[in-house]
Amino acid sequence: MKHTLSVLVENKPGVLARIAGLFSRRGFNIDSLAVGITEDPDVSRMTITVDAAEHPIEQVTKQLHKLINVIKITDLDPERTVARELSLVKVSTDAKTRGEVMQIAEIFRARILDVGKKSLTIEVTGTTGKIEALEQLLRPHGVVEIVRTGRVAIERGGK
Repeated sequence: MKHTLSVLVENKPGVLARIAGLFSRRGFNIDSLAVGITEDPDVSRMTITVDAAEHPIEQVTKQLHKLINVIKITDLDPERTVARELSLVKVSTDAKTRGEVMQIAEIFRARILDVGKKSLTIEVTGTTGKIEALEQLLRPHGVVEIVRTGRVAIERGGK
């Protein structure tokens, strides 16, 4: 089962390494990791996506709470969460295929960021499923390179 953890931490050097190390020592593979400052510049939010059974994730969160720099951990409920990713996709194109690739991008509400003689760079934001669907449609055209952020997520509604 996939879990998305929202971890508030002190914005200090070494915190990311300690948290990633804890997951590594417990044998978890981190599927996605996004870190950025919050509305408070002294606090960062780490959004960590892992694939785990319910029992082991509880053990990891208990150990995370013991780390000095960890402020709060929330295992986000998928039903009460808004989550997005960003992807940049460079696609091989020529004069004949450029229009078709641009139409595919438009269907997904993606933006064309760069146009070269032999490629287009597309930016898309959305759910993991939306990004994967766009990538699948672009692959026959020749995907040159893909860069994806980790998932960022926030609970719906007020605090």
